[in-house]
Amino acid sequence: MLPSEAEDASFAGVDADGEELEGNHFVRCSFRGAALDGIRTTNCTFDACDFSNAQLNGSEHEGSNFANSIFENVNLFGATFEECRLLGVTLTSAVLTGITITRGDLSYALLRGHDLSALDLRGVKAREADFSESSLEDADLRGADLTHAILQNTLLKGADLREAILDGVNLSVARVEGARLDLAGAVQLARSLGAVVD
Repeated sequence: MLPSEAEDASFAGVDADGEELEGNHFVRCSFRGAALDGIRTTNCTFDACDFSNAQLNGSEHEGSNFANSIFENVNLFGATFEECRLLGVTLTSAVLTGITITRGDLSYALLRGHDLSALDLRGVKAREADFSESSLEDADLRGADLTHAILQNTLLKGADLREAILDGVNLSVARVEGARLDLAGAVQLARSLGAVVD
């Protein structure tokens, strides 16, 4: 059973499948290789924690803070994050199939090279997040804050970007064919392509 709080501790390889955590506080802790399938966290803090190679299949997180944590080679199949703080997280070679992210903050997150097709990211804050080489095909990004997000070679076919905040986004380096844009998005695309919009 995980403690209510810990700092600079190792829980590598721990088996906490199905545990329910509420208000727990972890700082710079290691959960490398941990079995956390079906775990449920509510208003917990995992500040700069390492979840590399952990199993988080079907886990549920509500109002929890994972700022600056590492999710390298993590299995997040079917995981849900509702109003969670994922600021600055590193998601490298992670399994994100079926993941659900409702609102919350993905600013500065590293999400390069992922298949995020059809993901519902309405209203998510993703300022300066890196989606390079990822697929956001058919993703719902309505109302998302993508200020200065990096979309280098990002597939946006069928993505809905209406009402999204695209300030400072270079859409000319993304694959925008078939993306849905409102007037503000169209203006940003024109500016990205070098047009002067008066």
